[in-house]
Amino acid sequence: MRDTRRTRVVLVVLLVVALALIALDYSDGSNSALRAVRNAVGDVFGGAEHGTGTVARFFSGGSSSASQVTSLQEQVVKLRAELAGAQLSKSDLQQLRKLLLVAGAAQYRVLAASVIAVGTGYQQTVTIDVGSSNGVTADETVLNGEGLVGRVTSVTADTATVLLADSRAEVVGAAVAPSGQLGSVTGPGVTASGSGLMHLQMLSSAAVLKPGDELVTSASEHDRPFVPGVPIGVITRLVSVNGALTEAADVRPFVDYTALGIVGVVIVPPKHDPRFSALPPLPHPGPTVTVTVTARPTAAGAGSSPNPTPGG
Repeated sequence: MRDTRRTRVVLVVLLVVALALIALDYSDGSNSALRAVRNAVGDVFGGAEHGTGTVARFFSGGSSSASQVTSLQEQVVKLRAELAGAQLSKSDLQQLRKLLLVAGAAQYRVLAASVIAVGTGYQQTVTIDVGSSNGVTADETVLNGEGLVGRVTSVTADTATVLLADSRAEVVGAAVAPSGQLGSVTGPGVTASGSGLMHLQMLSSAAVLKPGDELVTSASEHDRPFVPGVPIGVITRLVSVNGALTEAADVRPFVDYTALGIVGVVIVPPKHDPRFSALPPLPHPGPTVTVTVTARPTAAGAGSSPNPTPGG
């Protein structure tokens, strides 16, 4: 480049502009006029600077690209986990809806809970995630959207142990629909055959049974441990018991005791005997009922607070 007068003038002008920009950069930002000039200059030169920096990072940052790929992979894993959680929540919601139908038909007030542990060995029990802090006490009825699950045997502040109705140690008073004749049902216990059939023994020699008859719980004294009207199961066949003076039958329970999720503890029994109103098929929607759902512990700290929710 020739050292001409015009060249020297251009260099001087550029130098003055540079000094002016430096002065603007260090000047008080409260002046609106100066701030406007500074923003305009930033808009002109900032885009070029950003583009140059991006290109430079692209060519010089192999490790950065690898880090971005790793980050994206972690996001994919997280999204998949969230999707699985959403699907699980849908399953829980379906179970809760069925529980509401049963509770609504029989007018039980129930406290919803989740099964969080299963008894080991021959202990036919499960642990649920509500306890005395939620108002749960021993000898309360536990059911789900299919029917009778069992009864509460012990509680801690935040959990309760439930003895399942299919336990050999459990005896449940039953009423046959539609006659209302009474009997007692015992569970099969843990058997090698795994048939899962309960045994019904009638109390009266005048009682007549037939396959297809359905059973519900009969009222216990003061509604403990069993409230009336909870579906138990359906008679599959009549059986002969040596020396028995009354009829007996095998009963297929409505509840699958190997796949328990959402259950409900009956904390307020019905005002009147619901008789057979909770037997399937149930209308949808059912009568209004109050169910209490406990808030799950969060990372900030465990705890629960009952929230009445209308349903049915």
